[in-house]
Formats: sequence, C-alpha cells, structure tokens
Amino acid sequence: MFKTAEPVTQIDQTQIKPATRRRSRRVERHPALATVATLAALICLVPMVAVVLSAFSGGTDTLQQLMQTVLPGYAGTTLSLVAMVAAGTLAIGTGAAWLVTMTRFPGVRFFEAALVLPLAFPAYVLAYAYTFVLDHPGIVQATLRDLTGWGPRDYWFPEIRSLGGAAAMLVLVLYPYVYLLARAAFLQQSAQAFLAARALGSSPIRAFFRVSLPMARPAIAGGVLLAVMETIADFGTVAYFGVQTFATGIYTSWFTLADRVAASQLALCLLVFALCLAVFERQQRGQARYHQAGKRAAPLPPAQLTGARAWMAMVLCAVPVLLGFVLPVIILIIMGIGSEQDLLSRRYVGFVRNSLTLASIAAVVTVAAAIAVGFYQRVQPGRRATMTAYVARLGYAVPGGVIAVGLIVPFAGFDNALDAWMRATFDISTGLLITGSIWLLIAAYMVRFLAAALGAYEGGQATVHANMDAAARSLGQGPLGTLRRVHLPLLTPSLLTALLIVFVDVMKELPATLIMRPFNYDTLAVQAYRLASDERLEGAAVPSLVILAVGLLPVLLICRQVGRHR
Repeated sequence: MFKTAEPVTQIDQTQIKPATRRRSRRVERHPALATVATLAALICLVPMVAVVLSAFSGGTDTLQQLMQTVLPGYAGTTLSLVAMVAAGTLAIGTGAAWLVTMTRFPGVRFFEAALVLPLAFPAYVLAYAYTFVLDHPGIVQATLRDLTGWGPRDYWFPEIRSLGGAAAMLVLVLYPYVYLLARAAFLQQSAQAFLAARALGSSPIRAFFRVSLPMARPAIAGGVLLAVMETIADFGTVAYFGVQTFATGIYTSWFTLADRVAASQLALCLLVFALCLAVFERQQRGQARYHQAGKRAAPLPPAQLTGARAWMAMVLCAVPVLLGFVLPVIILIIMGIGSEQDLLSRRYVGFVRNSLTLASIAAVVTVAAAIAVGFYQRVQPGRRATMTAYVARLGYAVPGGVIAVGLIVPFAGFDNALDAWMRATFDISTGLLITGSIWLLIAAYMVRFLAAALGAYEGGQATVHANMDAAARSLGQGPLGTLRRVHLPLLTPSLLTALLIVFVDVMKELPATLIMRPFNYDTLAVQAYRLASDERLEGAAVPSLVILAVGLLPVLLICRQVGRHR
C-alpha cells in the first residue's frame, strides 16, 4: 500500500508546482515598473537612433566631402590617441597593481590607496595645470632660459599642446581604471600556478608574464577598454590642446560651421567606433575566463623587496601619484591664489548653484532609473527585461557630444513643428519648450551615466537573497512593497555610492553641458573651459579646484575600500 501511495503523492506535487509558479509570476508582474524601466531604456536609445537618422537625412554629399577633407585626419588622430592611452594605462596600471599586490617595500600600504587619487581629476583640469607650468611662458621654460641665456629658438622642449601631451594627460587620470581591476584580479589568484612555474625553472619575471598576467588578462583588458571609452569621449583636453579628433570635429561642425548634418555624420562615425569597442569588451569579458584548480586556493605570498629593488618599486609607484595628483594640486593652488577670481562672488555662486542643481537632479533621476531597470530585471526575468538592461547600459559607450547631438536634433524638430502648428492654428508661439531646457540636459546625463548607477545598484542587489523576496511575498507585499520595505533599506550604501558617482561625473561632464546648456546657464566646468580657452589659466584654476574637491569624494571612498580589502 505504501508503494502505491508514493507515486500518487509525487504526481500531485508535479501537478501543483507549475500552478504555484504561475501564481507567483502573476504576483510579481507590475505594469508600472515595466513601463518606467522600458521608458528609461527608450530614452537611452533615442540619441543613437536620432544620430543615425539625422546622418542619412542630408544625403551623402556632406559625408563624401568630409571623407575628402577632415575625416581621415579625425580618424587617424583618434586612433593614435587611443593607442597611446591604451599602452600607457596598460603599462602603468598593471605594473603598479603587481608591485603593491605581489611585493612588499616601504610605503606599500600608502601607495595601495594613493595610486587611485588621480581618478579625481578631469583630464582637462590636468591639462590646464601642466600648460601653465610647461608652456613657453611657463615657469619651467622661463627658468631654463634665465639659467642658460638661450633665446626662444636656441633649444628644444617637448610641446605640451600636442597629441602626445593630450595622451599623457589622459594616461595620468585614466590608469586607475586598469590599476583597480588588475589589483583585484591579482588578489584573487592562487599561488599554485605561479609556484608551479617557478618549480619548472621560470624566473619571477617570466612566471609573471607566462602565468599571472594571462590569468588577469580579462580584468586588465576591461580596464584598458574603460580608459579607451573615456578617451574617445574626451573633449576638453583635446580641444584645449588643439588636437583634431571626432569629439572636436562634432563641436566645430555644430557651432562654428552650423552644419548639423556634418555634426550628425561625424557623431555617427564616433558612435560606431564606440559601440564596436563596447561589443569587443563584452566578448572578451565573456569568453576569456580562468579558473583556479581545487576548492580553496592559497593566495600568492608577496615577495619582500630590499635595497635597490625596494627603492625602484617606491619610485615606480610614486611617479604616477606625483604627476597625476600631487603636482597638479600644488600648481592649481598657486594658480588660484594668483588669480582674480572670487569664489564667493555672486557670479561664481551662480556657477556653483547651477552645477550643484544639475548634478543633484541628474543623480536622483539616474539612480531612480537604475532602480527601476535593475529591480524589473529581478522580479520579471526574461527577454524583455534583459534587453531593457542591455540598452540602458549602452550609454557608457556613447560620448557626451554624440548624446547631445542625438537629443537636440529630434527634440528641436518637435519644438519647431509644435510652434509652427500653434502659430498656424491659434496664432500663438510656443517657442522652444524642450530644447534648451535643463530637463533635456538631465536626460543626456541620465543616458551617459545610467550604466554606472546600474552597476552600483546591481552590485548591492546581488547580496539580497531571493528568499527575502519570497518572505516579503508571503507577508502580502507586492513588488513595490518589497522594493520599498526590503531592498531599499538594505541597499542604502549601494544607492548612496551610485548617487555620489553620478553626482561627481555630472560635475565633471563638459561636452554635453557645453552643447546643451540653457542660455546663460553656465557651470563650473564650462567656466573653467571658457577661461582656459581665453588663455586665462590662473582664473581657470578656481573652478577647477572646486571640481577636483567634489571629485575627491568617491575617490576617497574607493581608497578606503582598497585599504580594507587585501
């Protein structure tokens, strides 16, 4: 009798489980959440679609003319800049990560955190500081002429306003991307493979290149590609140094030449390049994987350096910190003291207020969109949710200038069409309702930085066990109740981190702000760029120092985490 009862019980369970799953899925569905998440993804998609349509709306005559004149130069300069920045960040970031992780020397604990500090600098601020010192009228060349009695043409000095100078500025502020990811990869490596290579006769350096470096390659490549993304999106540095890249070409076509078709076609070229890099980054991260043998892997014991090797390691770690943070801060402070800019004046208070307003609103809107997208993917997993999250992440691969062009073109067309219809129908002019408003600029910031906010939110969301969601449902909570009463209280540190990251990124953002800002609505970044363009570098130091002070906040948090995790 018991043998016949067991199959019946099993059959009943298999019949009940699918119905239970269907009921739980119905409970988890929430149309409002899906609508908000989809809307955020669609806003991220609008600039890219608009750039493509606008680029082909004017025909190919402009594109052919660009290909015969400036396009080859833009492409060659951009590729050269990308190659130099990739090589520089790879060498400095990987080398520094290996030294502070796998060796011991005096000051190694300090350098672990200090190597992250240059990340607080926007590259264009670093460019202003070094131009003030290294340019022809700067203190370095002036002192050299005074000591030697040389004239302006009697000696050779490296030109800071050049392609190499722009690459150096970008390398100094972007190598921490590679450093942080490479350091994390080295910390997770096991000693087994490295010691096996040493037992087979390999020297420490050879074992590093043959074993440790290939195992960390996915993380290192991811850091380099992040640095490359920032390089192609950079406008302030290359524009100030007179380096003609796609970013400067878009701005010149839009404002100087008033040719929107040319700007759209250049933006399309840059968009294709950025998306190709994003796809490549996804593929290399998904395919290149290395696994440790065994259940528990012993960490690699660090080597103790002494004598000349210890001093060499100290110098190699100190140079990036000195050139990327310490010297620029000192130079900016000296410049700011000698300037006539009053940070407490009514004009500068307006710049600070505008910057804080934009950054605060953009941070709240972007993090809210990240919560909607991330939570939607959790409670309603499926193809639609996955595609929504993927589209929302595309913004990090799109430079600010491309986003600006992609948003202005369709919304300007809508405003003009609405104004024409209102004039013809009611003899009323509506003007520009959306174009030129801060809300369109906020949308551009959201598109640009939603991926960063989504990454911070999903990192915290991964620590919330699925059983907590089930417990909330059993207590009668729907998706929004679970989010409000369970997820948000637990994810407060992650949400604050996301808010801080977006806030600082908006404070530093230049190309989108420069193109889309409302009339007479300048920010600290715009003021610094304007003063530097007028060769008033001492004046540009004041807003630059404020931007740097704000940018230090998340970097100090990262330094704190770096110091804790070893």
